[in-house]
Amino acid sequence: MIHLYTGDGKGKTTAAIGLGVRAAGAGLTVGVVFFMKPDSGSEALALERLPGVEIRAHRIGAVDASGEFTFLKDMGGDTLSAYRQMNREMLAEARALDVDLLILDEICSAALAGMVPVEEVLELIEAKRETAELVLTGRDPMPQFLEVADYVSVIRKHKHPYDKGILARKGIEF
Repeated sequence: MIHLYTGDGKGKTTAAIGLGVRAAGAGLTVGVVFFMKPDSGSEALALERLPGVEIRAHRIGAVDASGEFTFLKDMGGDTLSAYRQMNREMLAEARALDVDLLILDEICSAALAGMVPVEEVLELIEAKRETAELVLTGRDPMPQFLEVADYVSVIRKHKHPYDKGILARKGIEF
């Protein structure tokens, strides 16, 4: 089956990771590919400790000499091209993972931002093993993703500390 967690609320990744933990606990193999997120996220650190889980992740943008991120909106042509290529390579790696549950975290955002071609995501979906589960997460999914999904969960924000200027906290939001 294909699962899609979307919406503007907190919890899309948490829901996907929860499903991954459940699957790993049942002895299934799990692959997680983090698009558009730092490679140092707490989710990846916890998942690495579980047997049968493979992680693919990278930094959200280029890191300069001071260790600061450069976000998509601030990237120049060459950096943006390299970042797009890295995302496409990660999608290819995801396709090569032979797991029972594959989580493509923030794939909707990566497709929307043009970091991965929608057609290549659809090819991955089409090529998935019939007995495998696939999880897509992210805001504003392409209509094609909604169409192929068997489960669609929309997580809505009613309130969030960010609205008060409180930034993401380690272990809670990342």
